[in-house]
Amino acid sequence: MRLKAGCDMTLEATEPCPIVGMLRPASGLAQWLTSESYRFEPHVHPTEYVDAYGNLCQRFVVPQGTMRIRTEAIVETEDAIAVEPWAPYTPIHMVPDAALQYLLQSRYCPSDKMGDRAWQIVAGCAPGYQQVEAIRAWIHQNITYQYGVSTATTDALDTLAQGAGVCRDYSHIGISLCRSLRIPARMVVGYLYQLDPMDLHAWFEAFVGGRWYTFDATQAQPRGNRIVVAYGRDAADVAFISNYGGLTTKSMKVWVDLDDSPGMPA
Repeated sequence: MRLKAGCDMTLEATEPCPIVGMLRPASGLAQWLTSESYRFEPHVHPTEYVDAYGNLCQRFVVPQGTMRIRTEAIVETEDAIAVEPWAPYTPIHMVPDAALQYLLQSRYCPSDKMGDRAWQIVAGCAPGYQQVEAIRAWIHQNITYQYGVSTATTDALDTLAQGAGVCRDYSHIGISLCRSLRIPARMVVGYLYQLDPMDLHAWFEAFVGGRWYTFDATQAQPRGNRIVVAYGRDAADVAFISNYGGLTTKSMKVWVDLDDSPGMPA
């Protein structure tokens, strides 16, 4: 499916504020970037680099006052995500070097403190995909999706104690529980077609059966048509905007629509 996704935000800076943005999706195995556009008011000159997780990052300075950023991308996506109930656990010595970092506890994912809970949830499951799916289903059934109960400092243990959170909180729990079972897990942020309510979205991936699989505890069933913008250990690595000064988001609108623009002429 070809999707048109974007974000229109208005920022206000109390003084010139350096930021790092993750505004651009990149082509990959499950998506192909067809076209993209960016608008900065007032105009700035971003520079770009690739971070340690392979994400495209833009650096620029928001001038003092109000700034509007509008991004839009047209992306070919897969209608369904890969599902493989019999994918086995990948032994640590066979985990690729780049995936080893996703076995460690991180700022929002204290996996070293969650082993007992993880083993309770996956009791009776075959090691690998079945364990991760049991974790995803448990979160979906036991954590209430609710705005306003988590903050920028809420970690997976906090969300478990509160019993409620939003997509990033769901992902932190899933990642933590997987890592406590020695299954590499990473956070993904981006767009999901027909998400309700529409917003930027977060889910997680787990490395089993020799590859990454997608898991989304906010959804009852596997859903495709996702646009990945960034990967990381947890929310600290995948912020859409990381500011290094006084900055406030005054408004933000997110959309994901079918792209019905005409293709290349014959």
